[in-house]
Amino acid sequence: MSEHPTDSSRATPDAAPASYYQRHVFFCLNERSNGEDSCAHHRAQEGFERCKAQVKAAGLAGPGQVRVNKAGCLDRCAGGPVAVVYPEAVWYTYVDASDIDEIVASHLKNGQVVERLLTPAHLGR
Repeated sequence: MSEHPTDSSRATPDAAPASYYQRHVFFCLNERSNGEDSCAHHRAQEGFERCKAQVKAAGLAGPGQVRVNKAGCLDRCAGGPVAVVYPEAVWYTYVDASDIDEIVASHLKNGQVVERLLTPAHLGR
C-alpha cells in the first residue's frame, strides 16, 4: 500500500474549494446555418465584446474576479441573445450596449441582479 504526499493547498473533502473566478459570464455566440434564428443573428458578438471591454475597464477582470467567455448554443434561443452569469445561474437577455453596461455595473460589480433583463424562465429553444 503506497501513500501519497499530502498537499496542504488542496481542499479537504469537507470543504468546497474556492472558485477561481467570483463570477463567470458565458455569451451564446451560436450561429445556425440552416436559417433558424440564433443569438449570432442578434448582435451577440457585439454584446460579448462590450461586456469583456467593460469588465476590463472597471478593473473586474482576472482571477478572483470576473471572466467573460464565448459559448456555443446555450439552448435558450427563444430569448436570444442570451448570456448567463455563474455561480448564480442568472440568465440575461439584452438588446444593446446600455443593457450590457447595466449588467456589468449592477450584477458583476455590485452583485445586484438586473431584474428587467432576466430571460423568462419558460423560454428555451
